[in-house]
Amino acid sequence: MSELLNLEPKGLWKHFDKICSIPHPSKHEEKIVAALVEFAKANNIEYKVDETGNVIMRKPASKGMENRKGVILQAHVDMVPQKNNDTKHDFEKDPILPRINGEWVCATGTTLGADNGIGVSAALAVLEDKELVHGPIEALFTIDEETGMTGAFGLKAGELNGDILLNLDSETEGELYVGCAGGVDATIRFDFKKEAMPAGYQALILSVKGMKGGHSGMDIILGRGNANKTLFRVLKALEKFDCRLGEINGGSLRNAIPREAFCTIAIPTAKLSEAKAEVKNFESIVKNELSAVEPDVTISLEETCSCSFLIDQDTARRVIRTVYACPNGIYRMSDSMENLVETSSNLAIVKTEGEQIVACALLRSSVDTAKADFAEMMASVVELAGGKIEFTGGYPGWKPNMHSPILETMTATYKKLFGRTPKVMAIHAGLECGLLGGVYKNWDMISFGPTIKHPHSPDEKVNINSVKLFWDYLTETLKNVPTK
Repeated sequence: MSELLNLEPKGLWKHFDKICSIPHPSKHEEKIVAALVEFAKANNIEYKVDETGNVIMRKPASKGMENRKGVILQAHVDMVPQKNNDTKHDFEKDPILPRINGEWVCATGTTLGADNGIGVSAALAVLEDKELVHGPIEALFTIDEETGMTGAFGLKAGELNGDILLNLDSETEGELYVGCAGGVDATIRFDFKKEAMPAGYQALILSVKGMKGGHSGMDIILGRGNANKTLFRVLKALEKFDCRLGEINGGSLRNAIPREAFCTIAIPTAKLSEAKAEVKNFESIVKNELSAVEPDVTISLEETCSCSFLIDQDTARRVIRTVYACPNGIYRMSDSMENLVETSSNLAIVKTEGEQIVACALLRSSVDTAKADFAEMMASVVELAGGKIEFTGGYPGWKPNMHSPILETMTATYKKLFGRTPKVMAIHAGLECGLLGGVYKNWDMISFGPTIKHPHSPDEKVNINSVKLFWDYLTETLKNVPTK
């Protein structure tokens, strides 16, 4: 027998143990979806699998609670498949092996899938428990949250009837999330002509390294440097030495603040010493400006014998100015919540591809109109410089409502249960709530959950006591849902 079955609440841990036995990595949720359907049939629960693959279940109100607002319990069924190098595991075939380690449940050499298996388990336990007091309940189990929010994107209007969404996917007990950022990807392109290096020039590699990077939403408030912006700041300064621009390779992921950026340049041999001094000077400037957040940044200029091509001068000039002027970092802080970033941009990638220069930025905002305005600002810069810009993958934000009825209910319930006030938070990153609330604009939404450490890594673990607190809080909240 699994040792998880001895933990409280038994109903929740029973379901989590079962989920661990079912392979369910992102993009491969068919087995867990089949298990959910089997659960619904076995418990005589109304269910539906929508066109996207999301599973919806319904449970009538308990006696005397029919006049309460309908509650949707929402969690995603996929997990991030990560393992240690020495672990043999096929996430599409093999079960997760959970184990108790002191106050925590963890896995054996892999991600645990507590994100968001605990949320799924809690919803199933509510649906199954005939003794709980609650109003009308719906459960929404979405697919593919981790790699594209496919389930949330695909949810259609009219599938659900409830008024309140409880997203069971937050990762710190005692925190209530009431807002998140929406986002949109910007892709900038400039066509260029390849040219050979002229006589009397020296090829060099300009490098920006040692920055901390981080998540472009969560860490943007820390004021860390952007390697792409720094690289192009130096490039603009080097123009006075007749610098020519070649291959560019800055940043790697659209949602990561770039830590490193490189480019090949060519400078007249006669001006080489001056250019090297200029780069050294800029290294000192950047180190001084960012001393508190980027103590390890380096900017270097090294000679190389390789320079496969140079970008034509006109295009290089326009690209340098575009990247230099392109909005990056925090644009506006929230008026609703202290210390919350409302709108930001991360110039994540700048690189040469064939005979194009491609730059990618991720724009975020909890206010959709502000995000659209920010996008137009960036488009204006690019268009003035003769480039092309395309916006894709947009998803809505979730603007905090500090006067939310369910927030008031859940704050009071938490204080009554635990004798302390929960932290009310918002996150400058994407949550399914933003997408779901974009379809069901009447929903009053809260995101909360137990304490999970190191999600998306083999070190993932969930605190056992926090799961009990989370369950008690959830079930007490259901008792106190406002009337219609």
